[in-house]
Amino acid sequence: IKVVKKRSLGLRAWQKIVLQLVVTGIFIYYIYNYTDIGTDTYVPFMRGFTVDLGVLFIPFVIFVVLGTVNAVNLTDGLDGLASGVTVLVTLFFLFVAYAAESSGVLPVAGAAVGSLLGFLLYNSYPAKVFMGDTGSLALGGFIAAMAVRFKMPLFLLIVGIIYVCEAVSVILQVGFFKLTHGKRIFKMAPLHHHFEKCGYKETKIVTAFYIVTAIAVLVGFLAARGIY
Repeated sequence: IKVVKKRSLGLRAWQKIVLQLVVTGIFIYYIYNYTDIGTDTYVPFMRGFTVDLGVLFIPFVIFVVLGTVNAVNLTDGLDGLASGVTVLVTLFFLFVAYAAESSGVLPVAGAAVGSLLGFLLYNSYPAKVFMGDTGSLALGGFIAAMAVRFKMPLFLLIVGIIYVCEAVSVILQVGFFKLTHGKRIFKMAPLHHHFEKCGYKETKIVTAFYIVTAIAVLVGFLAARGIY
């Protein structure tokens, strides 16, 4: 599209959603027919307790994948933010894969961490290389896929707290803006732009989000005790 039409707008929002639904549908079909993952999911802090979602597993996975994919995309707004946060989240699932002795996922997760660290070297402030939707959407899909693989989608609410806050800030901002006909909750959304408008430096915001994610990952490990 960029080459032929000589424009850099990329795909429209509805086109992205449709394609995400198609890929997620293929992913769910693969889970049902070619894996033994099942339809249950672990509950954080419950020492291996699972909830069987049954037929609700399909809409649940759709929500998890689309939510994660677009939340990571929204997080990609400051130099090094999405890549650094995702390194930490991927490290969480890397250790989960190691504990679960998953020889299939372990090298893939390790490769993801390594490539993100290499990318972060050039993506950190001042960035010389940028991720764009192609990178952030793919990383979101990767994170969601690992969470589903290890029956840990609910853990994304913990280890991916930055993703959650970024997405929720946009939802609240848009919803409040429409309901009040022009009023805003945040100075700007997603959340990292709000802090920019408050006068915080870009590097300070990114560092703070790294720290929050690191703490969230440690909490995630505590929440996963008794699973693997």
